[in-house]
Amino acid sequence: MTDAITSSVLDVNLRARGNGPSLLLKGLRKAFADVVAVDGLDLEVKHGECFGLLGPNGAGKTTTIEICEGLTPPDAGTVELLGLSWATSAKELRRRIGIQLQETQFPDKLTVEETLRLFRSFFPRGISIDESIKTAQLEEKRNSRVGGLSGGQKQRLAMACALVGDPELLFLDEPTTGLDPQARRHLWDLVDQLKLAGRTIILTTHYMDEAERLCDRVAIMDHGKIIALGTPQQLIASVGGEHIVELVITGHREVDVALLTAIPGVQSHRVDAGMHQLTVRDLHTTVPLIFQSLTSQGLHLSDFRTHSATLEDVFVGLTGRNLRDE
Repeated sequence: MTDAITSSVLDVNLRARGNGPSLLLKGLRKAFADVVAVDGLDLEVKHGECFGLLGPNGAGKTTTIEICEGLTPPDAGTVELLGLSWATSAKELRRRIGIQLQETQFPDKLTVEETLRLFRSFFPRGISIDESIKTAQLEEKRNSRVGGLSGGQKQRLAMACALVGDPELLFLDEPTTGLDPQARRHLWDLVDQLKLAGRTIILTTHYMDEAERLCDRVAIMDHGKIIALGTPQQLIASVGGEHIVELVITGHREVDVALLTAIPGVQSHRVDAGMHQLTVRDLHTTVPLIFQSLTSQGLHLSDFRTHSATLEDVFVGLTGRNLRDE
């Protein structure tokens, strides 16, 4: 990590010690007319943890994050950040947290440096403008106007603005949207270093590899509730198999699902848009038996693929929907 950021590691850790969780939600509820977006949510995020909040559009995660950030008032429940509440300590909280929204609108006529100086002026302490620009890999765009930046460059600028106040608690809402692969990897490395510096990170993302790579724990939301909580490894193990076998069958004959699920090593079966998905433990022993079963039924394959189980498979198994479903 850069010296300007790591210089405050001791301060972060000293403030965090003995103060309880970085984020505590109890009985959180929010409704919009007849639609309940958040339904009695309980959640605790520890200091120094990178915590992922996952779910499809409409699951309630964005509303939850906006309540935590002080942008939306809850209808009921308790919200504590760093042991403080928005009702009594809003000014202090704004100085101690950092926020990167899904889309941030900056004044087009300001340069990158001017934008960062503006944001830095909001905080009594923070990192230098030079270090902010270096962290965001925007050295060559220092004097460029924001209106001329690419989408990925604006996203990196938003990250720099979120970090300029040297926050203890950082909210990253879809932080790598619009980034090229190299910039995305750079942000992953930056998040790793922020975790080492003792900061707490709340991350929302649709990229399951990102959640598995960065998050210490993840919560999967659906219909305003948390339906699964644990480390990525724990949740993936809950699928019941280490691998997913996907196959598309042609012809007019129906598949005898009972014969497939009776195969040793097959843990579960579902059909999604005509594709059969089986969770299995050992590919090398189970796949030949699947082929034998299909052949004995007189069925033919038009597509066949396998992959290791992921958080996406966890969500599909719990809800029957994909994380990217609208």
